[in-house]
Amino acid sequence: QVQLVESGGELVQAGGSLRLSCAASGRTFRSYAMGWFRQAPGKEREFVAAISRSGGSRYYADSVKGRFAISRDNAKNTVYLQMNSLKPGDTAVYYCAADPVLSTSGVRTASAEYDYWGQGTQVTVSS
Repeated sequence: QVQLVESGGELVQAGGSLRLSCAASGRTFRSYAMGWFRQAPGKEREFVAAISRSGGSRYYADSVKGRFAISRDNAKNTVYLQMNSLKPGDTAVYYCAADPVLSTSGVRTASAEYDYWGQGTQVTVSS
């Protein structure tokens, strides 16, 4: 079992930056690809970014490509989401999730593939 705890969400002005962190419990962090998803009020949860078990592969939603960067530190059992050039449309609750994908280089975007989820952290971007 993996427990995930997100942090770093806050109110920020448009054009600003934030870095979200997701700390994982347990000694099996390396066994999971990690993803970030978000859900805005009245909208469905959507994929944001994912990183492979090894950290060598990354994938982004088109809406955040070039502005967001996902990374992981397997020694610290932590995954990060650096968010730059934030827009009001990025306002949402951001969730990290763990995917038990077998391939060390695989990344997946479907939320159904992710077994464990954090409680979420609120990001609000003001115009």
